[in-house]
Amino acid sequence: MSSTFTDLISERQAAVSAILKAGHIPAGMELFTAGDRSQMEIIERWIDESDVYMLILGGRYGSVETKSGMGYTELEYDYAASQGKALFAVVITEDSLEAKVRAGGTELMEKVNPSILEQFRKKVLSNMSSFFSDEKDIKLAVYESLSEFSNNRDLKGWVSADVVANSDLLQQEVNSLREQNAALTARVAILDAEAVKSALAEKDVTSKTSEELSQIEDLLKNTDVDLPEAFNNNGKMKSSDLLSIFFSTKDYFLSGITNQIGMDDGSQFLFFNVAPKLQLHGLIDNEKVAGKTFRRVVVSAKGIALLAALERRQVAKAKQKQKLEQNLDEKPRQQPLSKAKPKPKPKPKPKRQESSTAPAAASLTGPRD
Repeated sequence: MSSTFTDLISERQAAVSAILKAGHIPAGMELFTAGDRSQMEIIERWIDESDVYMLILGGRYGSVETKSGMGYTELEYDYAASQGKALFAVVITEDSLEAKVRAGGTELMEKVNPSILEQFRKKVLSNMSSFFSDEKDIKLAVYESLSEFSNNRDLKGWVSADVVANSDLLQQEVNSLREQNAALTARVAILDAEAVKSALAEKDVTSKTSEELSQIEDLLKNTDVDLPEAFNNNGKMKSSDLLSIFFSTKDYFLSGITNQIGMDDGSQFLFFNVAPKLQLHGLIDNEKVAGKTFRRVVVSAKGIALLAALERRQVAKAKQKQKLEQNLDEKPRQQPLSKAKPKPKPKPKPKRQESSTAPAAASLTGPRD
């Protein structure tokens, strides 16, 4: 709260009372002595620590700071505005000023710097401000302005010392959190290293598995199996590679084939002839059926991995073939070349009759006139 002192004592008391009743804490800048630079620095610090700046402008300009030639009250006002503080002012009306001068004497009006006061007054009235005629107007302006600032601005306010946390305890907590953070950072680094190591190991296992499946695939391709008559056309015996048989009958092995009584020829062939050869490479599991006397052969995890790789490869080839056919269909057809018409033969030119004594005529190869 800023104002000159001797001419606005009652007005300042009214403002202090209104600020306190509104639930805020007033800081009276007019209590500082004028003319000392260190005091101005203290006042600026108070402005920095305050949420709202209030000016009560009466009929006096106040003490002037020698270096700038400006009054301390105006310097305070300009500084608050430059810091973006919420500010408002109450300015005495002309009639009320004249009444105060008549009642209290000419000491209540500016005699030294009336023109500077008038310029300052115009500056203040160009910003958020209101006129007052008596103390009731000042109190009303305080209530309205502080209420608006409380609703529309983020005011920090002052905090009582008994609700402020102990700084030593806060420092201890900060140190503890710093240690926990360092421990967690080290733990994260260890986990990251383990994750990289695990990923490399998994990649190595995957690479070895892929290499093993590729070797098994080659072995199955080179293994011929004689097919029974039930699998032949026209009853002729023929053979097929084990990989083709495994892939073409994958649905049976995925569901499981049992050796229970009443097996058909196809199931017998797959169970007794094909499954043992696949089991040799770990592609088939031969398991006992719970509560039954028969057994069942079913695809193992390695066999599923091989079938999945074959399936993906088959799908990729089909897509590639389909794309190639589409490209061939979309290729524009080449227009047939029209046969070139033969050029007409030039007609022979008639020979001129030359005398036997004349020189031979020159050949006409150049352009004619």
